[in-house]
Amino acid sequence: MGIKGLQGFVERVCPDACRTVDLREMAQKHCIDHPDSPPVIVVDAMSCVRYWYTPESWVCGGQWREFLAVLEDFIKAFMAAGIRLVFFFDGVVESKKRDEWIKRRLQNNKEIARVFQFIKTHRKEPGREMFVIPSALPTFTRFALKSLGQKTVCTLQEADFEVASYGLQHNCIGILGQDSDYLIYNTCPYFSIGKLCLDRLVTVMYSREDLCRVLGLSLTHLPLFACLLGNDVVPENLLEGFWHKCLVSSPCKNNSYNRRTNILFAVANYISKVPRSYSSLKHLEDILPLGSDKTLLYRGVESYLLPGQQSPWIPPKVTSCQMFSLQQETAMCQDKEIFQLAKEQHVQSENYTIFNILSKGEIECSNSLEDESDTEIPGQALIYRPARQHIYSILLESGKGGAYSFVKEWFVYFGNPLQHPELIQPVQPIPGGTPNLKTLWFAKGPDVEKQRYSTFLACFHLHDGMEYLQSLEAPVAAFCCLLVYLMMQVSSLSMEDLNAFVALVLCLKGKSAAELASLQLAQVDSRGVHLGAVIVRGLSTLLMANSACGFPFRMDDLMPWQVFDGKLFQEKYQQSHRGCSLEELLEGNESLYTPFENLKSFICKACMAKKRTIHSRPRGNGFITGTQQREFNPRFQQTHRSSFVPPYHNQMRGFLWRNPQPQGREYGAGHPDRRRRFHVPSR
Repeated sequence: MGIKGLQGFVERVCPDACRTVDLREMAQKHCIDHPDSPPVIVVDAMSCVRYWYTPESWVCGGQWREFLAVLEDFIKAFMAAGIRLVFFFDGVVESKKRDEWIKRRLQNNKEIARVFQFIKTHRKEPGREMFVIPSALPTFTRFALKSLGQKTVCTLQEADFEVASYGLQHNCIGILGQDSDYLIYNTCPYFSIGKLCLDRLVTVMYSREDLCRVLGLSLTHLPLFACLLGNDVVPENLLEGFWHKCLVSSPCKNNSYNRRTNILFAVANYISKVPRSYSSLKHLEDILPLGSDKTLLYRGVESYLLPGQQSPWIPPKVTSCQMFSLQQETAMCQDKEIFQLAKEQHVQSENYTIFNILSKGEIECSNSLEDESDTEIPGQALIYRPARQHIYSILLESGKGGAYSFVKEWFVYFGNPLQHPELIQPVQPIPGGTPNLKTLWFAKGPDVEKQRYSTFLACFHLHDGMEYLQSLEAPVAAFCCLLVYLMMQVSSLSMEDLNAFVALVLCLKGKSAAELASLQLAQVDSRGVHLGAVIVRGLSTLLMANSACGFPFRMDDLMPWQVFDGKLFQEKYQQSHRGCSLEELLEGNESLYTPFENLKSFICKACMAKKRTIHSRPRGNGFITGTQQREFNPRFQQTHRSSFVPPYHNQMRGFLWRNPQPQGREYGAGHPDRRRRFHVPSR
């Protein structure tokens, strides 16, 4: 995650360390020097995602077809120069970095709250200065790159170490990213994604050697320098006293510099006078207020040592590669064959979160663009928890021999302080027993394929309906499955919401990225933004279920660019709640009328089978203001379930549709006349 202020320091104070380079020329030179190996750039994808997301609209849930086209253009530019790309994604959050992860997630919550306040005040999307990446963007970027034929690696530990190791071991021409840790690792050159001019393949290369010259240090000093400035291993709050001592004794203090710049010079000056030895490191650990953990500096320095590298600060006999074997740890899954396959699929970006559950029984989910003051819709983490509980049961084969294993969840949602993981108990999706995982993953034949599909449906409380769903195109069938689950879980969702969802998936087919980019919205509704994020997170839950059940669907069929577009959903959402005709909602395409009614009828009947009736609740143009405080339904606070979780019922006070039945129609199968409006006028 980098060293605070170091990147800016290099750009402001060390201009010689920022060299403009032509990547085409570097690739050509590599080909001359190494005729047997093609030029490769290793990409820290997690630090590049926000730079790749260039579509104008970002708040409505993501412009996924536009984004896919951006990635395709990015890849083509490098291919034209003969450069191969290898993309790395974080596969885990290491325990030593959990505190920093939590700190950033809580800060992101504040940024998201400001975004929603802006939307409610101005009824439009904020400018790029408030940009928050669309929910689940890194997850789907990984699969997007893989679908575009790129080598995509999901790491077994923090990505920056694996990126730096790969770059060094494979003689790459450089690392592309935006993380100041790449100034510390002794690896191949570090290129800036933020400074990249794609059409010319020109960017800035940051020189470690020039940085060291300005600081009066050597390359072997840099790991200790990073630790004494504060990083993901050594917290900054432990170093304030040390910095003060360095500043007092530093001859380099310059009043024209800010405090952080002076701290960097002062710490460098201090280190330059310390003998490079293990005893010096131990002395530093003794004088710093490290509390009970006196090995922080040691571990911090060691974390920057790549395979085969040594440090004067650490005795050679204990210097080793940081890579470790997860198989040797106590894993949740004891079956070696299943564990190995899950690991291989994880590294190759073929499954989603499965290895994390089988290895450590722990998963996390970052922030979503959700409105914390919307009293009707719970956080997506809570909405999809029952589905995840079923997935955990399949993976851990809960209940066999009376054993139940809890899964630790670090999921961000309003009201969760993230002080500790929530312990979630698996719940069998099918009464009477969980399907055998080895059968789901390894067996072949039509009976097994049917079992994979039925088990997948059971995760979303859709035990029946396989025959109809299998008659649909796979992306539509999966989306339909998600809608049934969502409508059952959140009882505040209305017939208007369902109309919008169904119209979205039908109208999206055949639209190009350019058509979707040209779509203009008169205004943006905050509730529609929230629902867009919920749907996209639902798609990632489908990925998890699909991975656990042995892939009844192709992963490509579950991608958002197949079934979702943020702006198009906003348009359909607003049209539906204004009471537009079916003709207008379906853009005058009569061939969509029957599929629309069939899909809607199936979803309504599936909900009625669970005693969930969908009401008409038109909102018109009276968009939610979100001024009320959220209250929690205690049903969603329970972590242990042994049966079907009932839908989320709104128990909030004072909301507009507290008792909607007298004012709105009820629909069972749903059968609107093609020319009439969907519902009675709003109050």
